[in-house]
Amino acid sequence: MDFSKHIERIQDAIIRGDWPLVFTVASAWAQELSQAAQKDPRPHFALNVVHLIRGEFREAWRTHVAALQEADDIEEVRAWTEVMLKEHPDQANVQLVAGLFLAQSGQSEQSVDRYKEAIRLDPRSAYPHYFLAQIHERADRLEMAIKEYREAVKLDPSYAPARTNLGVAYQEQGRLEMAIPQYREVIKLNPNDPVAHANLACALAEQGKAEPALLEYKEALRLNPRDAEIHFALGGVYETKGRMDLAITEYKEALQADPNFGPAETALGWFYLNKGMMEEAMESFNRALKANPQDARAYLGIGRIYAARGKQQTAMENYAQALKYEKDPEKKNRIMNDLYKEGNTWDV
Repeated sequence: MDFSKHIERIQDAIIRGDWPLVFTVASAWAQELSQAAQKDPRPHFALNVVHLIRGEFREAWRTHVAALQEADDIEEVRAWTEVMLKEHPDQANVQLVAGLFLAQSGQSEQSVDRYKEAIRLDPRSAYPHYFLAQIHERADRLEMAIKEYREAVKLDPSYAPARTNLGVAYQEQGRLEMAIPQYREVIKLNPNDPVAHANLACALAEQGKAEPALLEYKEALRLNPRDAEIHFALGGVYETKGRMDLAITEYKEALQADPNFGPAETALGWFYLNKGMMEEAMESFNRALKANPQDARAYLGIGRIYAARGKQQTAMENYAQALKYEKDPEKKNRIMNDLYKEGNTWDV
């Protein structure tokens, strides 16, 4: 089958920045390939680009798998982007697309030049700033990432993905007073976005504003009742308020939504452990470790259970695993202090 018309239409739409048309043509091309039992990564890459621009990361990952998973597919997409660059080196959106290919094919730092060239060619576009910020963020250059996200928002105040990422970057720095206004603006732009409400709830909870956080988490769940992470986060807020009955309900709801959601099993394990329900606690911790073999809190809980049973050697083995996988220095020190109090001064 001849797909040259699809290729031409997609390339023309990319040059014009007509991303809805790119999506429409690429979708039709992918459907025709499916019906003909043929394989070509290019329409999936085009769809991937549109999803990334829209901030639709789940969909972007799905199309990434279809476009850039196999070495042969990567080479085919590389050849396509190089042809576009050769034919249209002065088009900002072609530079942008080439940057997105590089960033997703293991060449993140090389993508920086493409994004900077896109900015030079079209200083009014928010997109290259947005994607350049992501490269800085992955490389732990958070201040540079924030600078680029801010520029993207300045150029297009209605670009919700840039506002979301800017808020997240501020929150990572502990600048909640800067993050929260960004999340509120995203909600104004997309009032039915459950992730936006969950982000705001998380920041409010970190500020110690439990009641407003509860309201936002509940709104997020109204919009997406099957989100395990939001149920779990809501349970965490209830737990900080001392409402363990409501917290347990939410942890169980999280597991209803996703039976393999380990953090909820760990939280239930600690609830059972604190109630003296050792068997139930052990079962929950083991399920948590099945979901995530590096869950430090689950190992710590199992260590406590074995210590209570007088099995010090097995307890120590689990404490050692907890220390190995715990990333938070404060929590790691807390584990060590607890062990010293129990008289365990062995070298871990």
